[in-house]
Amino acid sequence: MSDTRQPEERQRGIHARVWAIAAPVMLSNLSVPLLGAVDTAVVGHLPDPAYIGGVAVGAIIFSFLYWGFSFLRMGTSGFTAQAYGSGDRDELRAVLARALLLALAIGLLLIVLQLPISWISFHLFEASSEVETQATLYFDIRIWSAPASLANYVMIGWFLGTGRARTMLLLEVTLNGINIVLDLVFVLGFGWGVEGVALASLLAEVTAVSLGLVIIARILKRDGGAFRLARIRDPARLIALFRVNRDILIRTLCLLFAFGYFTAQGAKMSDAVLAANAILLQFFTFMAHGIDGLADATQVLAGNAKGARHRGQFRAAIRAAALWAAGVAIVIALVFWLAGPTLIALFTNMTEVRQIAETYLPWMAVAPLLSVWCFLLDGIFIGTTRTDAMRNAMVASLLLYLAACWVLIPWLGNHGLWLAMMIFMVARALSLAVYLPALDRSIEAAPG
Repeated sequence: MSDTRQPEERQRGIHARVWAIAAPVMLSNLSVPLLGAVDTAVVGHLPDPAYIGGVAVGAIIFSFLYWGFSFLRMGTSGFTAQAYGSGDRDELRAVLARALLLALAIGLLLIVLQLPISWISFHLFEASSEVETQATLYFDIRIWSAPASLANYVMIGWFLGTGRARTMLLLEVTLNGINIVLDLVFVLGFGWGVEGVALASLLAEVTAVSLGLVIIARILKRDGGAFRLARIRDPARLIALFRVNRDILIRTLCLLFAFGYFTAQGAKMSDAVLAANAILLQFFTFMAHGIDGLADATQVLAGNAKGARHRGQFRAAIRAAALWAAGVAIVIALVFWLAGPTLIALFTNMTEVRQIAETYLPWMAVAPLLSVWCFLLDGIFIGTTRTDAMRNAMVASLLLYLAACWVLIPWLGNHGLWLAMMIFMVARALSLAVYLPALDRSIEAAPG
C-alpha cells in the first residue's frame, strides 16, 4: 500500500519515530553509570578498601566477559527489525527463540567453564591478595547470572527491533533499580559485603528476565503468529544468525583491543598521563551513550525498511537520524569545551592530573564531531545485518589506527595517541561509507 501523506507529514513522522526510539535508549543508558556509582558507594562504607577493589575488579571482569557477547543484543535487534518491517509474525517469534536458545547455551557454558575463566581473569589483573579474595567472592556468585544476563541482551534487542524502546527502558530501569535497592539492603542493611553486591546483581538479572518474558508472552499473544520448530531450526536462517554474530564478535574484539591498546600506550608515558587519559575516556563513554540512542534508532528504522523493501523509507531514516545525531554531537562538543575543566575537577583533585587532562581536553571537544558518523553507520549496517561490511571496515580501521600510533606517538607523544584515536574513528566511518551505496541499491523500492 502506498503512503498518501504529504512529504512534510512523512518527514515529521520519521523524526518522531527517531526520537521515540532514541530518547528511551538515552535514558536507559543513564541508569548504567548510576548503578556503578551505587555499587562503589555501598562498599565504600565498609572498613577495608579491599572491598572497593574487589567489586571494581569483579565488575570489570564481567563487563568484558558479557560485552564480548553483545552480539546477542545487536544481532537480535537487526533480524527482529527486518522481520517486523516485513510483517512476518512467525519469524518474529523464531528470531526470539533462536537468540534465547543461543544465550542459554552460552550462559550455561560460562558457568561450566567458570574455574578457568576465573583463573585467567585474576592472573591478568594481578591484584593484591586481599582484593583478589573479595573479587573471587564476587565472581563465584555473579557467574551464575550468566544465562539471565545474556537472555536480557536478547530481549532488549528484540524490544528495540520491534520499536518498543519504552518497554526496553522499563526493563533496564527495573533491572538497575532492583539492583540498587538490593545493594542497599544486602550491604548496608544485612552487612553482607561484596557477596551482597554480587547477589543483588544476580537477583536483579533473574527478576528482569522473568519480567521480560512475561511482557513478551503478552505481546506475542496479542500480535499473533506461532512458534514453528521448522522455522526456528531452518538451516539457512541459523547460518545467517551465526554469520552475523561472528562478524559482530570480531568487530567488538577489535574495538576492545583498540581501547585497551590506547590505555596501554598511555601507561607507558606516565601514571599521570594514564590517569588523565582515563578521565577523558569517561567523557568519551558519556558521548557514546548519548549518541547510541540515535544509532539504535537508525538501526531499527533501517532494519524495518529493509524488511519492507522500501528504499525511500531507508533513505528518510538515515537523513533524519543523521540530522539529529549531528545536532547532539555539536551540543556534547560544546559541553566538553566550555565545562571540561569543571568536569575534570569532579573526577580528581590531583593538580598534575587535572593539568594534563586539560591539556588534552581539546581532543574531546572534536571527538563527538568526528565519531558520530561511525556510530550512526554502525547502526545502519547492524539493522540491515550487513555485518560482513562492518567487520571488514573495523579490521581495516584497526590496522590503520595501529600504524598511526606507531608513527605519531614517537613524534607527538600523547597528542599523537589522541590523534591516532581520532583517525580510527574517522576511518571507521569512511570505510563503512564505501559500502553504503551498494547497501542502498540492495533495498528494493516499494511499489506504488
